[in-house]
This record gives sequence, C-alpha cells and structure tokens, in this order.
Amino acid sequence: QVQLVESGGGLVQAGGSLRLSCAASGRTFSGYAMGWFRQAPGKEREFVGAISRNGGTTYYADSVKGRFTISRDNAKNTVYLQMNSLKPEDTAVYYCAARFLTYSNDPGSYPYWGQGTQVTVSS
Repeated sequence: QVQLVESGGGLVQAGGSLRLSCAASGRTFSGYAMGWFRQAPGKEREFVGAISRNGGTTYYADSVKGRFTISRDNAKNTVYLQMNSLKPEDTAVYYCAARFLTYSNDPGSYPYWGQGTQVTVSS
C-alpha cells in the first residue's frame, strides 16, 4: 500500500515555471510506476504523464510534451513534475498516482492517489 502527498502548487504567471513534488511512503516505492493527472473544474481528470519504476522511461500527453518533465528519486521516495512555459489552460488540481510495476494513461488503473495540489496560471 502507498500513501502519496503532493506539494508545490501555487499561482504563477503565464510563461513561468513550477515544480510539483509527490512524496510516497514505504520501502517498496521503486516497485511502482508513477503518474501525474490534472483536473480542471467541470472537466474530466486528464492524463499528464507517467514514469517507469526506475525512471528510465517517461510518457507525456501531447498537451504538455516539451514543456513538462517527470523525474523520480527512489532514494527519497519522491516523484517530481517540472512544469515550464505554463499556460492559463494548465490551471487545474494536479494529482500524483501510483500503479504497481507498469504505467498507464488510464486514471482508473491507478489504485493509489494523493490529495491534489492546486496550480493556477494567470494571463
């Protein structure tokens, strides 16, 4: 079982950058692929990106490709989402999620979720 806590959200101007962190519990963190998702008011939860167990492979939604970068530090039980060139349409609550072994872009396939952190991008 995994407990996840996101942090690092806030208000930023368009074109700016923000780094989100997701701290996980347990000594088996390296056994889980990690995903990032976001949800804006009135919209479905949207896949942002994911990273493999050892950090060797990443996968991004087209909407963030080239702007966002996912990384992980298994020694710190932490996954990061570096967001650059932020746009107002990136405004959402951002969630990290964990899935055993392999990653997916389907939010329904992730059993473990953090509480979310708000990211607001002003124009």
